[in-house]
Amino acid sequence: MAKKEPKTNAMRILEKEKIRFEIHRYECEEFTDGVAIADMLGQPYDKVFKTLVTEGKSRQYFVFVIPIAEELDLKKAAKAVGEKSVEMIHVKDINKVTGYIRGGCTAIGMKKAYRTVVDESVKNLETLIVSGGKRGTQVELNPADYLRACKGSTADLIKDKRGRKND
Repeated sequence: MAKKEPKTNAMRILEKEKIRFEIHRYECEEFTDGVAIADMLGQPYDKVFKTLVTEGKSRQYFVFVIPIAEELDLKKAAKAVGEKSVEMIHVKDINKVTGYIRGGCTAIGMKKAYRTVVDESVKNLETLIVSGGKRGTQVELNPADYLRACKGSTADLIKDKRGRKND
């Protein structure tokens, strides 16, 4: 008989909310960046999102969710949450602030409900993939359901690539 994989807190929340999702599992003993994992699983970079935690000038924490190959524009992020500025929290503080570990952090089911903003590119997707709440686990779900589950909003959050013309 196959060993049943344990559910994460994020999965239990999605089930409780009656949100359909697909689980993707992979072998991972230590932190591996999202791009390497997407390459390993053959996933498109624009569909896989990473969860970043920041602290504002007000000392409040904010969560930003962006495509894995992109970089968070801290000025855009601050503007999206009405802060003067935001800074990434230190890696050593991720567990204390979120209840999750680096490489397994997701906006669904953090210790506290922090204001969450997802990059607006999510609006162009049928599904997105985010951490399932522990290393080696991802969940794929509809963007509207994800926003509902993490009580998130959307905004332009990513740094413009050099040389890219603004439309």
